[in-house]
Amino acid sequence: MTILSTEHPTEPLGSINEPVFALVAQGAKRVVVGEHVFDFRAGQYLSVTVDLPVTSQITQATRTEPYLVFGLPLEPALITALLMEAGPVLARPRSGPAIAVSDADDDLIDAVVRLLRLVDQPRDFAVLASGVRREIHWRLLNGPQASLVREIGLAQSPLAVVTHAIEWLKAHFDEVIRIDNLADAVGVSVSSLNRHFRATTAMSPLQYQKQLRLQRARIELMTSPRDVAAVGHSVGYESPSQFSREYRRMFGIPPGQDATRRQTASLATEQTP
Repeated sequence: MTILSTEHPTEPLGSINEPVFALVAQGAKRVVVGEHVFDFRAGQYLSVTVDLPVTSQITQATRTEPYLVFGLPLEPALITALLMEAGPVLARPRSGPAIAVSDADDDLIDAVVRLLRLVDQPRDFAVLASGVRREIHWRLLNGPQASLVREIGLAQSPLAVVTHAIEWLKAHFDEVIRIDNLADAVGVSVSSLNRHFRATTAMSPLQYQKQLRLQRARIELMTSPRDVAAVGHSVGYESPSQFSREYRRMFGIPPGQDATRRQTASLATEQTP
């Protein structure tokens, strides 16, 4: 589990969000997936159920009231075990990408608080923490996001197909890919793959691959800001001009300028008392 705190709003930043449950204790954040915008604030939680390229921005944070969020990775094996033990979970059909925001009820908040209190009691934590994590997953399975969360534990669900496809794309992100090869790898037709993938991630497999490439390039540029062409080539771009064009379209600034700006901002933050 993680705790994140920051005293300042941030600029929009791209990243790959892994499956997670995140409960906001203070402040507010915005997450954008394709054309979908999710705003969540204190007392609300966000669930993401696949590795999802997102653009996120902390929108409310001050020195006196910093943004504060609790994060817990979602565990597919635990969800499967709960479904097998308790039987089918009643839930409304779901539409939209594999991400949702809801109000947290008292039972869910109480479970998170109890898990955090165990951190100061190492012996208790070793024995009791797994039970509280199990309870949190159970609360999610029986809350407003039940239809989204339960799909993680269903081996034949569309979410499982997309998860498999995402793992394949992550392993081949820097290669030229054919959609029929990807469909063969996950054992579905091209039409089924495209339908499930777009419904889950709000983008096509090729658009997802492009996001992976550009997100990876942005990280690499922090260490090699003057070697834009080499960074572009390392993530699969044969044409430096295409890399620069697509990078600017996604991040709003050419790669070299973005790297220099982010390095300058990082140094300024480190020097701020």
